[in-house]
Amino acid sequence: MSQNILGISAFYHDAAACLIQDGKLIAAASEERFTRKKHDPAFPKQAIAYCLKEGGIEASDLTHIGFYEKPFIKFERILKTTLTYFPKSYPSFLKAIPVWLKEKLWTPQIIRKELGFKEKIYFIEHHRSHAASSFLTSPFQEAALLTLDGVGEWSTATFGYGKDRSIELFKEIRFPHSLGLLYTAFTYYLGFKVNSAEYKVMGLAPYGRPIYRDLILKELIDLKPDGGIHLNLNYFSYPYGLKMIHPSFCDLLGHPIRSPESTLEPFHKDVAASIQKVTEEVVLHMANTVHRETGSKNLCLAGGVALNCVANGRLLRQGPFENIYIQPAAGDAGGAVGIAAYIQHAILGAPREPGWTHAYWGPSYSSSEVQTFLEGLNIEYESYCENDLYGRVAKLIDEQQVIGWFQGRMEFGPRALGNRSILADARNPKNQDVVNLKIKFRESFRPFAPTILEEKVQDYFELDCASPFMLLVAQVKPDHRHIPAVTHVDGSARIQTLQEKQNPKFYRLIHAFYQLTGCPVIINTSFNVRGEPIVCTPQDAYECFMRTHMDYLVLDNFILDKKKMPVREMDLSWQKQFELD
Repeated sequence: MSQNILGISAFYHDAAACLIQDGKLIAAASEERFTRKKHDPAFPKQAIAYCLKEGGIEASDLTHIGFYEKPFIKFERILKTTLTYFPKSYPSFLKAIPVWLKEKLWTPQIIRKELGFKEKIYFIEHHRSHAASSFLTSPFQEAALLTLDGVGEWSTATFGYGKDRSIELFKEIRFPHSLGLLYTAFTYYLGFKVNSAEYKVMGLAPYGRPIYRDLILKELIDLKPDGGIHLNLNYFSYPYGLKMIHPSFCDLLGHPIRSPESTLEPFHKDVAASIQKVTEEVVLHMANTVHRETGSKNLCLAGGVALNCVANGRLLRQGPFENIYIQPAAGDAGGAVGIAAYIQHAILGAPREPGWTHAYWGPSYSSSEVQTFLEGLNIEYESYCENDLYGRVAKLIDEQQVIGWFQGRMEFGPRALGNRSILADARNPKNQDVVNLKIKFRESFRPFAPTILEEKVQDYFELDCASPFMLLVAQVKPDHRHIPAVTHVDGSARIQTLQEKQNPKFYRLIHAFYQLTGCPVIINTSFNVRGEPIVCTPQDAYECFMRTHMDYLVLDNFILDKKKMPVREMDLSWQKQFELD
């Protein structure tokens, strides 16, 4: 009888599902990709259905199910926090209680109802899921563990050690003291969406000066000798209120909260630079502690803060660890993998598989399915054999065409890694503005990531290790600043390195571009527009292509030319809406 383990993350943000079948990871995907609701927190019905389909099973074939946190302990935190801060906490309590009473407290019953599952359901702590998602998918037999996010049940950070199949978490930082929530408070202050747009703060930071760094460390956060942190809660209202910060926060910095979409002044850039610098220092502070406690040369990072690739890059350069591993869905979505892997290895005692080398765990569509889709809509296309495809697309990129690239299995995690990507020439300085403003409809300050053939990475970047999941930032070498579209204002880049065995099609495309131009680097950004999830299906890709100013769409081995597509009034209206914003 097959062993089928389903891991579930849901009800906060980035709901996801994962299937491990007979010891092997089969599928993992976020619910947002199917529902088209960014960061969808709902019970991941469609992600689960996809995982079951990929595994060739029905829900009745599941042998184990796990959930990525313990809802009752989380509810305990809400009740205790409400009592601690009452009556100030009453409005937020009134907002939270209906959701908990209707849905979150009934997680076991919802799982049983949706899947008809009668066996034991496993629940482990939120941060243990984070730790498991990283260590148990890593190539390390032993490693120090550090998890960092907003908050799980009570923990906001944990320090631990993993060996073979076991995970020990020996220290924690507890709510309301949280590096993740501190960063989110600044995200809110800068007029960006919380739990969604923290990466914008990271992208904005290099445009400013960290002149408020000392003020933040003096007034807002205290670093403790044991690796912990303590926030000055007089400046924050998130423990009890519906807003992240207290008015005194604005008084401290001397400016009001920025209105969303308003002009970004030098002040805002300096604030972003300051909180980013503080965050990097806190991560180093905690990493030094867990290294001192464990003595390991390896570190596994997880949690939403682990998606801060600038901090990761600094930790790699200046921290005490020789090797750092971060799985591609380091935030809450990865908790689905964490609980499934924890059941497989820590509870059932199964031996670990080799570490992840790629992130392609989502749906794929065959050539015949893509062709049927195109012909069903009477869409004009050109078909290429695989060898000719790479040369054709490489030539289009060299001719400064922007390409929608849709291939194989969808990536798991927030980064496009070459299967649901928008591609362009990194050598053209105009392409950062072109792709930001005319394709992605997003802020012009947002940087783009380069994908580079792994064997060429040390020629172009100050990076001496692989970065397959685009989670490390390093400096562009001064003699290779001829890739301006992927070089941020501070000379850095968020790098994806690529081996042929990880993604043969994407590798061969970049290699063809290298042979044509002598440049082994291209722009790789996610195939979506602002406010939408990355595309999942050929239909999603076609709609995104038609609504933007992309020049060509490559679906499998079929190429669509925008000039030959019908003009649709709905697309023009959609573009106009974003351009007016």
